[in-house]
Amino acid sequence: MAHEHIVYMMLVDSAVRARDEAAIRKFIPQLEELVFRDDHKPYLAVVHRAWGVAHRLAGEYAAASERLQSALEIFEMLNTRWQIARTLFELGELSGANGATEKATEYYARARDLFEQLGARPDIDRLENKLNALGKKVDL
Repeated sequence: MAHEHIVYMMLVDSAVRARDEAAIRKFIPQLEELVFRDDHKPYLAVVHRAWGVAHRLAGEYAAASERLQSALEIFEMLNTRWQIARTLFELGELSGANGATEKATEYYARARDLFEQLGARPDIDRLENKLNALGKKVDL
């Protein structure tokens, strides 16, 4: 049986992937409480990334940047390459929302490199679909 923090992590992470700000904000307090109770570093990074996405969706770019950078630092410390790549993707999304296309491209390129190293084809496809939807021809 899944532990409560795993269930909330999955709910939060699914909401992040769906870009559902309301669901992120609904489930993240429970996950955050459990993360602090258990001092769970990987899930703390998930919390930071989720808050970063929620803030970006709300147009709160400074708060989003702070949270995403915090997530990236933790994931890098833990050397969790897939999570690093996912967070770099979110930083690319944030940079794009801010109009910083060049910076977004840098983040996407770094994410793609890691996804390719890991053979994470669904994530590579998602990244390429995102760029295609934006009409960007970018050599990553």
